[in-house]
Amino acid sequence: MQFFYTTGRKLTLSISHMAVMIILLACGNPGGHEEESQDSANEEGWELLFDGKSTTGWRAINLKTFPMQGWRIENGNLVLNAGDEIESGKSRDIITTEEYGDFVLDWEWKMQTKGGNSGVKYFVKEDVPGNEKYGPGLEYQILDDENHPWMLEGKMQPGDFHTMASLYEIYAAENTSPKPLGEWNHSQILANGSHVEHWLNHVKVLEYERGSEDFRKKVAVSKFAKYENFGEAPRGHILLQDHGSKIVFRNIRIKELD
Repeated sequence: MQFFYTTGRKLTLSISHMAVMIILLACGNPGGHEEESQDSANEEGWELLFDGKSTTGWRAINLKTFPMQGWRIENGNLVLNAGDEIESGKSRDIITTEEYGDFVLDWEWKMQTKGGNSGVKYFVKEDVPGNEKYGPGLEYQILDDENHPWMLEGKMQPGDFHTMASLYEIYAAENTSPKPLGEWNHSQILANGSHVEHWLNHVKVLEYERGSEDFRKKVAVSKFAKYENFGEAPRGHILLQDHGSKIVFRNIRIKELD
């Protein structure tokens, strides 16, 4: 049994945080291994968000149907293929049909585009005036940092809030160790009340309190300042981002917390 809801820092845990620790411990290793099947990902109270066979439970943002191009199922994986159809109006971000509140979200992914960019958003809301393809939400950044044009051009610095596993535009992740391009990574988001954590390959790389004074100050000077109460909704959709790169997802599952 592998339990990775731990940290090298001394923590003061609330009762609610202790409850989450007990839940995760009871679930064993949420990340699994490369050979883990889609069926095994549904054990011990986890809800599969992608079963490896269909797009049931997903739709294009601000639409009632799944995109006809861009996204597809290949070898039991959910794949976004790079090409002219990406960000061309023929494809778009996809979201869960359901909304979620307190949860542990768990998935595996591999980037297949050098310098590629994607992300997983949570607490996403729809119907943004003037932008039918966009849904504001908190974003777990997925990025090939080393080869991304912003890094190569000096527009982004190592360890800033645009890099891998960061809360995009708000908080930077630390001590990230993504696998080489084209290999499977494991990611996890814990959202329990205001407390949020980002994990990458079984290491906690970020934690923050949404709605805190510090959070609101950072939002106020970010590109999200125009959205009222950004990131503070009690429930929202999970979103997989179309950002012009080829990326593969599998074993996407969620466990709602009491």
